[in-house]
Amino acid sequence: MILFLMLNLQQKASRARLFKEYKEVQREKSADPDIQLICDDTNIFKWTALIKGPSETPYEGGVFQLAFAIPEQYPLLPPQVRFLTKIFHPNVHFKTGEICLDILKNAWSPAWTLQSVCRAIIALMAHPEPDSPLNCDSGNLLRSGDLRGYQSMARMYTRLAAMPKKS
Repeated sequence: MILFLMLNLQQKASRARLFKEYKEVQREKSADPDIQLICDDTNIFKWTALIKGPSETPYEGGVFQLAFAIPEQYPLLPPQVRFLTKIFHPNVHFKTGEICLDILKNAWSPAWTLQSVCRAIIALMAHPEPDSPLNCDSGNLLRSGDLRGYQSMARMYTRLAAMPKKS
């Protein structure tokens, strides 16, 4: 019974935190034009985000969709985040969209918000870490010094998957 009450309190705290973040996102929509966070209408533990590819990268001009699955222990535990838009990046699994980012694993802190997680993902897009790849092809291109090959592939997938189709 005590465990049930503790879990129920944690879930209420998580909902309160997410509702606070939701209100903040609504209030500051224009503050960060590169990120659009959207809460599911029926489940506050499910969110999506649209992030713009960082400038001066092969992702520039692309809009990438992320899916957030938020645990009931949030913010004590990190959200699970994955790319729904295909992306060629060493730290993103090409098929599942899983993201290798320390703050989503062992470096998580309750001080992080969904908005700041999006900012960290945009920073990762601009500064890939090829030594811990989920996409070995992408990582190998960067580790072997083939920046041109990596950028060409990343740009191609950005055009194919993250840019509006021209009629």
